[in-house]
Amino acid sequence: MSKECLHLAHVANVIPGTRGCEECLKTGSTWLHLRLCRSCGHVGCCDQSPGRHATAHFHATQHPIIEGYDPPEGWGWCYVDEIFFELPNQTPQKGPIPRFY
Repeated sequence: MSKECLHLAHVANVIPGTRGCEECLKTGSTWLHLRLCRSCGHVGCCDQSPGRHATAHFHATQHPIIEGYDPPEGWGWCYVDEIFFELPNQTPQKGPIPRFY
């Protein structure tokens, strides 16, 4: 039986709030890849990054869906249902993304 995401209705068109991980930019930390919250536009770093700010944002807000944002990867992830899915409407990047890895 294949699992499906029950939160796809939460995928919104958003404007990225920053040109990098919001929290890492404030503290001068590094990141590997960026994830974009598709509920509010928060940009956070992936779980391989020291800060794991995208996951922290989910725990703080319960916004369920993120997009693989930098590099653009074409997928979404639902934290609640723990499932990847193809994301047909990718968010354009807000200018060049600085590299910190």
